[in-house]
Amino acid sequence: MFNVVNLIDVAAGDSDRLVAALRDAASKVAAHHALVEPTLPGSRNGGDILMHLRFASRSEWNSVAVDFADVLRDPAVGRVNGATYSGCPVDTGWSSGRGTVYRTLLVSVAPGTDDGTIARFEADLRLMPRYIHSITAWQLSRVEQASGDSAWTHVFEQEFTDVEGLMGPYLMHPIHWAYVDRWFDPECPEVIVQDRLCHSFCRAGGR
Repeated sequence: MFNVVNLIDVAAGDSDRLVAALRDAASKVAAHHALVEPTLPGSRNGGDILMHLRFASRSEWNSVAVDFADVLRDPAVGRVNGATYSGCPVDTGWSSGRGTVYRTLLVSVAPGTDDGTIARFEADLRLMPRYIHSITAWQLSRVEQASGDSAWTHVFEQEFTDVEGLMGPYLMHPIHWAYVDRWFDPECPEVIVQDRLCHSFCRAGGR
């Protein structure tokens, strides 16, 4: 599957209008999955609107990308951080139903980081869904094309049972601070993730 995620900053008072316009554009394309939602409080550099689309192939996205670009040229739209990438979500099996919260993390690994270190970083991220039972589905992908404030290299996304499952069991779990935080902490000698990142989450609606 070919994925597109955009974190969109919008001028005050225009979010509902832009959500409606993006949902209208999404309703007219053959996406396997389309999510356009206002972000929830607690997002960091997460924009006001989160849009996530999934297509069968890159060519399907290329054929409709202009429709979304037209919407995003609206004067009310400010910064857009985004990425395109390939992959499919993995069901954790911890819950019998879908999560109610979708979260995406855009990160940029420092240029020049060697392949072995990147592989260990990715392996630590993949450990998290094995231990955090509030994650119902997840996907870790390398970015194919980045836009916005940084040259994003990875997208790590999850569905959570609820907001509490993200803000509590996920962020506070030992697997997070004992294994994963070292890659992000500027005071740790193993840090490889550049300072700016995008942590964004919203209601897991869509189709």
